[in-house]
Amino acid sequence: ELSFAYFNQNNVGYVQARVMSDTGKIGEMVSWRMMDIVWNGSYLIFVFVNMFLINAELALYILLLVPIAVLIIAIFQKKLVVLNRKIREINSRITGNFNEGITGAKSIKTLVVEDAINTDFRKDTSRMEKTSVHATGYSAAFSAAVTIMSSAALAIVLWRGGIITMEGVIMIGTLSVFMNYALNMLDPIQGIIGSISALIAIQVNIERFTKLLNTKSDVADTPEVIEKYGDTFYPKKENWEPLHGDVEFKDVSFQYPDGNEMVLQNFNLKVPQGTNVAIVGETGAGKSTLVNLVCRFFEPTEGQVLIDGRDARERSQLWLHSNIGYVLQTPHLFSGSVRDNLKYGKPDASDEEIWKALKLVDAEAVVNKMEHGLDSEVGEGGDMLSTGEKQLLSFARAILADPRILVLDEATASIDTLTEKAIQDAIFTVIKGRTSFVIAHRLSTIVDADVILVVQDGRIIERGRHDELMKAHGYYYDLYTRQYEEMVTDMVN
Repeated sequence: ELSFAYFNQNNVGYVQARVMSDTGKIGEMVSWRMMDIVWNGSYLIFVFVNMFLINAELALYILLLVPIAVLIIAIFQKKLVVLNRKIREINSRITGNFNEGITGAKSIKTLVVEDAINTDFRKDTSRMEKTSVHATGYSAAFSAAVTIMSSAALAIVLWRGGIITMEGVIMIGTLSVFMNYALNMLDPIQGIIGSISALIAIQVNIERFTKLLNTKSDVADTPEVIEKYGDTFYPKKENWEPLHGDVEFKDVSFQYPDGNEMVLQNFNLKVPQGTNVAIVGETGAGKSTLVNLVCRFFEPTEGQVLIDGRDARERSQLWLHSNIGYVLQTPHLFSGSVRDNLKYGKPDASDEEIWKALKLVDAEAVVNKMEHGLDSEVGEGGDMLSTGEKQLLSFARAILADPRILVLDEATASIDTLTEKAIQDAIFTVIKGRTSFVIAHRLSTIVDADVILVVQDGRIIERGRHDELMKAHGYYYDLYTRQYEEMVTDMVN
């Protein structure tokens, strides 16, 4: 339920360490260590009660060591928490780098940076080793200090008990019982100290995981909206209104959560149902900002985004997302079969509907050449397919859902020229009757758009149809003519 802002600001290793490593350690603590503490604690209570019943004086001498033990625990706890927090931070960094090393293996090899990556990895693991050894040393010193305290208890029994035994206050048998109790206290005390040390170490994991659980999404439905429309996991689809497709930006200003300046300022735009909006600009200009707001991946800092005349925040995120088809520039497929991946767009889709969507985006050939057709595995992240093939299947998945709003984020960037032509024809067919937002790098693909928004440095500097913008001889004109000249040069060469 967390917003995209959270994942933009926290890397994979950071989140993975909390969900996998931290929860594993917490689970181990709850299932084993807590039982050890209860068992050993119960035994010690039994021992001290018997000691007081046998001889209160000797029992009080031993209890005098308790405040000293508490002080020792407090001193060591503070240092151990700091060290274990540092260990978990380094572990998160190592996990993140390890994940990037696996997913970016091809880039690492082609860039020949194995040595640099290995050096960085060794630096992190070396820091991990030094910090872990430091923490283990403190933990060992902690256990040694408590063992000394336990031995001191036995010494007191021998010293004071011997005196009062000689005085005839207690029998030698009673002293023997006390000595046995003092000796047998060592094991449960060691067990409790071990569990306390583990609890101290796990405190950092609990802090981090609790922080994750308490993290509030930057984009959240109000209680009133959840009451009527449900939430992501318990939707109340019977209350969902049909989405027509009118979109309006009304006095919208926006600043990214981790940014320090407005990228939109008092922006207004009406997009009637069925309108094709193209968003163009240089790489990194901020073209995705508008579609992020339409999809409610982010909330406007000021103003409103209206869907069918109502503020998008008045209805649930799931209602909106269920009516949006989004094709990313970098396609992603899940482990499983082709059929499984396409059904993410429409879980109850029939094979006939699936083949219709594949045919519409000219992806039939991709599936037909696979050994098991729709039942063929695509591999982790779709790694068994080329980028272009993954893009075609992603496009088919979006179309299968029959969305009322279609977002294409440079969807043809990873496809060859021949396939791009087929996709462009499919897009022309698919967007009819749908509101569409097309982020494009190749300007030749959006000349027929109803409105073109030109983005520079995160701001919309021009808007209009293709012919209007060309006549204006502005920034769009420069972009288009530059691309056209590059295309002609490539054809000549």
